[in-house]
Amino acid sequence: MALVLVALAFLTISFRSPTSGALHGIEGAGSSALRPFQIAASRVAQPFRDAYDYFDGLANAKSENAKLKKDVAYWRSQALLNAEAAQQEKSLARALHYHEGATFPKHYRYVTGRVISSSASPFARSLVITAGASEGIKAGSPVVSGDALVGLVSNVYPDTSFVTLLSDAQSVVPAVDLQTHASGVVRPSSAGTLILDQVNKQLPVNVGDQLVTQGTINKCYPDLYPYGVPIGRVTYAHASDTSSFLQIELQPLADLSSLQAVSVLVSTKKPPPCK
Repeated sequence: MALVLVALAFLTISFRSPTSGALHGIEGAGSSALRPFQIAASRVAQPFRDAYDYFDGLANAKSENAKLKKDVAYWRSQALLNAEAAQQEKSLARALHYHEGATFPKHYRYVTGRVISSSASPFARSLVITAGASEGIKAGSPVVSGDALVGLVSNVYPDTSFVTLLSDAQSVVPAVDLQTHASGVVRPSSAGTLILDQVNKQLPVNVGDQLVTQGTINKCYPDLYPYGVPIGRVTYAHASDTSSFLQIELQPLADLSSLQAVSVLVSTKKPPPCK
C-alpha cells in the first residue's frame, strides 16, 4: 500500500513539476537503468513471438489447404457428372436421329431407353434398358443405335427389356449386300468378330460394301427385322478352295461395347394374312 502511495505521489509531482529539475533527473536515471533489461526481455521474447506466428500461420495454411482440396474434389466430381451427362445426351441424340432420318422403316415407331446394365461373356452379349411392355415393346423387336442395328429384344418386363446383341452367340440376322445384292446371315464367329455367312463364293462381295437387313421375303414367314436397317461394312472377303461359302468379315456400324442409349423399333402395322 505504501508503494502505491509513493508511486501516486511521484506521478502527481511529475505532472505538476517543470520539465527539468531533480525529480526529472531521477526519472531519467531510472529509465536509463531499466532500458538494458527491457531490451534483453524483448530479445528473449522475440523467438517465442516468431514461433507463435509461424505455427499460427501453418495452422491457417493447413486449414486453407484442406478447404482447397475439398473444393477441387467437388469441382472434379461436377466435371465428371457434366461429362457423363454430355455423353448421354450425344447417345440420345444419335438414337433420336434414327427417327428423324429418311431411312427409318415405315410402319414402325421408336421407343428410346437408357442402358442400365450390360453382360459380356464368351458366349453371351446382352443389355438391360429402361423401356418395356408398358411402352409397347414386345419380344422380337429390333433395336438400333442411331441408324445402326444393335440387336433384338429377347425378354420384356413392364418397365425394362433385355436386348440380345449382334455379337451374342445365338444372334442370326439375314442380311444383304447393298452394292452386289449378295445375301447371307450375319452372326458372330468363334473368334468373336462378326461374319456374313452362307454366301456362295461365286457371288461378288467386296471390302467396303455396306450390309443391311434383308427383311421379309415370304409374307407367310415374316422376318423380325425390316428391310434396310444398316448393320456394318465388309472388312475382309476371300474365297477359299476348301469352302463352299465366301469368308467375309464385317465391322458393325454401332459400337456394341459402349452403348448408353438405344431405340427399339415397335411395329405399328399388323402383318398381312398369309394365303
